Amino acid sequence: RTHAIWLGSSVFDGARVFEGVAPDLDLHCARVNASAKAMYLKPSMTAEEIAGLTREGMKKFPKDTMLYVRPMYWAERAGPQALPPDPDSTRFALTLYDSPMRKPDGFSITLSPFRRPTWETAPVDAKAGCLYPNNARALLEAKSRGFDNCVVCDVAGNVAELANSNVFMGKDGVVFTPIPNGTFLAGITRMRTIGLMRDAGIAVVEKVLRYADFESADEIFATGNASKVLPINRIGERSLQPGPLYRKARELYWAYAHSAA
Repeated sequence: RTHAIWLGSSVFDGARVFEGVAPDLDLHCARVNASAKAMYLKPSMTAEEIAGLTREGMKKFPKDTMLYVRPMYWAERAGPQALPPDPDSTRFALTLYDSPMRKPDGFSITLSPFRRPTWETAPVDAKAGCLYPNNARALLEAKSRGFDNCVVCDVAGNVAELANSNVFMGKDGVVFTPIPNGTFLAGITRMRTIGLMRDAGIAVVEKVLRYADFESADEIFATGNASKVLPINRIGERSLQPGPLYRKARELYWAYAHSAA
């Protein structure tokens, strides 16, 4: 009868440990607390306490182990009206586990028939477990057609993100990415990559984009916690090569991750 299983009150976040570093761990720990509050849960840990537990857990693995770090909150009980969670029943768990990062050898994408919900229809301001079945069915549908991932649009048909990560494209030396519009999480790795590229003098534009823009792009790449910065080597039936903007983004991110250790 746990509320999270019955009525979907769980929230989580994901951080990464690789090559002995844990970039932006503090931001991931802060965001899980913000997600809990958005879902009317009651966080029981400070971001600093979660980060401290993570660093303690890191010591239990060999230094070169690639770890996925997942703090979670969920409601154990329903409130008096059954549907809402009881905030006082909020539970916390932190897991760290061996999870190799994907090699940057590229992956394929297509257009998904499924759409992202809006703020009025789902808790898109939280990293909530209840959002992910929609992402999962988009990913599985794309895989059924021979693609690794897919572009998911908002209800207006504008590109929001990939099924499990944020998406960028390069055109004529400029980087473009969908502007946050309340239908997807503008990820921590996305934010960090944008800042690093801008600091390096690369033009990065957040704007409304359509799938056709990506079909005609010079290059496409993705950012996300799972593997940070990855190239996309096919959109539909069109093959692509990892481009100079992707390579620079990955180089900048790796340099940042090690400088912040």
